[in-house]
Amino acid sequence: MGYFIGVLLQTVVLPIVFGTVELVMVGGNPIDVYGRWWVFWGVGTRLLVAGTVQLVRPETTAEILGSGDSAPAEHQVTRELATANIGMGLAGLLALAPAWAAPAGLAGGVFLLAAGLMHIAKKGKNAQESLATWTDLLVGVVTLVFVLHFLAGALLTPR
Repeated sequence: MGYFIGVLLQTVVLPIVFGTVELVMVGGNPIDVYGRWWVFWGVGTRLLVAGTVQLVRPETTAEILGSGDSAPAEHQVTRELATANIGMGLAGLLALAPAWAAPAGLAGGVFLLAAGLMHIAKKGKNAQESLATWTDLLVGVVTLVFVLHFLAGALLTPR
């Protein structure tokens, strides 16, 4: 149950709450504000937590993906995935500095969207993998819309 609460908080609830609070208190462009918070929570904290768990308990990823007993090779691949998740997660935490939000959003958004798309076709997903699939897709799409908005603004702004 804790997995579901944590993932839903990081990928849906907290970006909406923090983005709404910022818009009410400070104002700003909703795409920029929500985009930054989705990068911070959905990429930053989500991937940092996932990577840390994968590093400390690599068998957890095998369980989420429905593999009973994981082999040493699976543990090695999971640890390597963990380091990528930790790196992207740390970059995502820097999204609160506006210059970091789009680059971190691009890296994390592409990764999460690709991961979600690869999981869609898999048959027999358990509840944890189904939640990961749909929240990966959500965060991937939201962060990439934010990045496209950022790039469009940068390209259309006269210099």
